[in-house]
Amino acid sequence: MTIDQVVVVGVSAAGLTAAETLRREGYAGRLVLVDSDTRPPYDRPPLSKQLLRGEWAEEKLTLRPPAALEGLDAEWRLGVRAEQLDLVSREVELSDGSRAPFDGLVVATGVRPRTLPFAAGRQGVHVLRSVEDALALRLGMVPGAEVVIVGAGFLGTEAAAVAAGLGCRVTVIDPLDLPLERQLGPRIGKRVAQLHRDHDVQLLCGNGVTGVREIGGRVCGVVLNDGAEVAADVLLVAIGAEPVTDWLKDSGLVIENGVHCDEFCQAAPGVVAAGDVASWQHPTLGRLRLEHRMNATEQGMAAARTLLGQRTPFSPVPYFWSDQYDVRIQVYGRPTAADFTAVEGSLDDGPFAAVQRSVSGRITAVAGWNMPRQLRGLRQELVNQQAVQCSADRTDSK
Repeated sequence: MTIDQVVVVGVSAAGLTAAETLRREGYAGRLVLVDSDTRPPYDRPPLSKQLLRGEWAEEKLTLRPPAALEGLDAEWRLGVRAEQLDLVSREVELSDGSRAPFDGLVVATGVRPRTLPFAAGRQGVHVLRSVEDALALRLGMVPGAEVVIVGAGFLGTEAAAVAAGLGCRVTVIDPLDLPLERQLGPRIGKRVAQLHRDHDVQLLCGNGVTGVREIGGRVCGVVLNDGAEVAADVLLVAIGAEPVTDWLKDSGLVIENGVHCDEFCQAAPGVVAAGDVASWQHPTLGRLRLEHRMNATEQGMAAARTLLGQRTPFSPVPYFWSDQYDVRIQVYGRPTAADFTAVEGSLDDGPFAAVQRSVSGRITAVAGWNMPRQLRGLRQELVNQQAVQCSADRTDSK
């Protein structure tokens, strides 16, 4: 297929990296970059940390300097949404009424935060996905403010650490028994819980929120499923996110927990997906959709190369991290809710490096708590095992 016109929908980390890769790999045709955000591409992990704490100015989040963006020789359509995809005419209909024709399309529209319908529209209720979200939330995080966070995943616990550091009175509510239990298992979950209690964060785990209290349209508290109430000046809803795929309805693409792609990140001829919105077939780990910053960059490169005819399966070792207080948690692989086993240090106290293993004894995930050097060796073992498995799978398929 000849590619003379490429449209990238969503120009955050994945979309921007895809555009850069296209140019670097020799694509010289028309390049149209579409994003509903009016800002130039910026990084999102600092939203719940450095920007929320007030340590960084928003300009520091920008992914590339203006000269680098200009060097892409692209048509920038910021502040414009993709409304519909027409695979027959090979066009994307945009919210300004225009249509963007393409030979190659990169879908990188990311995710949107899930909300609590009964809390929507109240002042003081927040989600955290954009710069504007972070700045609005930061205004309410003043010393002494009652900050309630619904959701004890990575975003919720990171925001809790920031709020506690700013002198807020923080309460975290989650239906599971421990923070990060679903992601890292109960033993590390207990360690995270103690970390937050040591910083005076109240954890109401095993609880759900069924309603909010308000005064004059502004939230003043939340109601738990047992009828108890918790005071709230600020309510952050951090209960996960959903892929932005509504504009792809009736397009002919398969939408199943994101844009359904093959091992090359291809959803249809001349159409690829990358980043949080992409659900692809990992050669050894099965079907994945990862909301990880590093994956967005790596998959953006892989998707662009697929458009250019470079058919290499996308098979990364997943990686993510979380900064909370003076602790950095790092994870490689595909962890489950099972417990990790320490290989250095103790899961109960101090730094540690730990692994999860399959029934056969193969490492499937590694986790570290302030132990980056030791984790690098375990990561390499994981990489080596995955390479061996990939080779064996290719042999078996012949």
